[in-house]
Amino acid sequence: MLKDKKIAIVGGGPGGLTLARLLQAGGGNVKVYERDFSQAARVQGAIVDLHFDSGLSVIEAAGLLDAFKANYMTGADKYRLVDPQAQILLDEGNQYGGITFGDKNFRPEIDRGALRDLLIAALEPGTVVWDSQFISMKPVGDSWELEFKNGNKTTADLVIGADGYRSKIRPYLTDTKALYSGATIIQGEIDDPEAACPEIYELVNNANLMAMGSGKTIAVQPRGDGGLTFYAASMYPEHWTSTSGINFNNAGEVYQYLVSFYQDWNPVFYTLFKACTQFTPRPLNYFPLEQRWKTKANITLLGDAAHLMPPNGEGVNLAMLDALELSECLTSAEYPDLHVAVAAYEDKMISRAAALTDETMEGIEDFAAPTDESVQKLIQMLSGSSN
Repeated sequence: MLKDKKIAIVGGGPGGLTLARLLQAGGGNVKVYERDFSQAARVQGAIVDLHFDSGLSVIEAAGLLDAFKANYMTGADKYRLVDPQAQILLDEGNQYGGITFGDKNFRPEIDRGALRDLLIAALEPGTVVWDSQFISMKPVGDSWELEFKNGNKTTADLVIGADGYRSKIRPYLTDTKALYSGATIIQGEIDDPEAACPEIYELVNNANLMAMGSGKTIAVQPRGDGGLTFYAASMYPEHWTSTSGINFNNAGEVYQYLVSFYQDWNPVFYTLFKACTQFTPRPLNYFPLEQRWKTKANITLLGDAAHLMPPNGEGVNLAMLDALELSECLTSAEYPDLHVAVAAYEDKMISRAAALTDETMEGIEDFAAPTDESVQKLIQMLSGSSN
């Protein structure tokens, strides 16, 4: 089906790069168009854990398990759960251990930048076309002509939108909009936490730190470059980020708000807020469970562009699993043409995502506005997952 076909993947995240690797292995003619100016243009964010039956299985299918093992962060898959006074409720690093690759409960963490780098290294030279911010596209016969902000144009017989939750490709398939989950996070980045907030740095201890209580949560993750990413979460009204009166471009103003909001918490968390010089508010949105669009033979979506949901530890894993299933459908002799192959992929992908979105929405308040009961539920879940 792919013979003599030009494939354009818009978006150079884990999903898009994984798809490019898999399609090239099957002889596909693929280009990945990425808006970043270069591979080193920006920090890619916090670490991500890959799961046995999704992300890790895809890495293995792509022939990249050895490269992954050389780059993952040993021990960073553990969780440390504390209460608002920074008292440790659960410390996986001390209580559990001994699992590794091949165990279904092992979820190794890797820096997002390191994951992207190893995927790019596995592609044919020149596969990723940098500085290619997608602007628009138009049909040309059964193909597409894509235009980018830098003035370049290209044609493709098949376009895959792997460009995240603000996808510019998605509107060419569906006008279904995202809904607000009720939760919002305020994200912060700290480049040198050992110096800027040493007590928090020690508390994190290269693990995933969760502080939960009194209807609010703070989550802190290490970055591969030694920095920290944190998320202060709670339930807020829709459009709160624009109606709160907070200037989120003013770090001092956001700091004052967070200190007030967490006023009954241990002041050690205030040092986390103080060490941050740039905050980003992120309302957590999701696509409706019942979403569906009319399949087209020359365009489809994967990852957050297809099935945005609040953070649940599955995002990158789902995008990579989408990539594997799409590549299998596109290269299988089971399907007579691209339309049937794309339809088969979309049926699997949308059904799987709907089930996970439903589950995530049921637990959104447990994450963003926990009660004592939900904290105990999390302790039981983390304890059980490590046995």
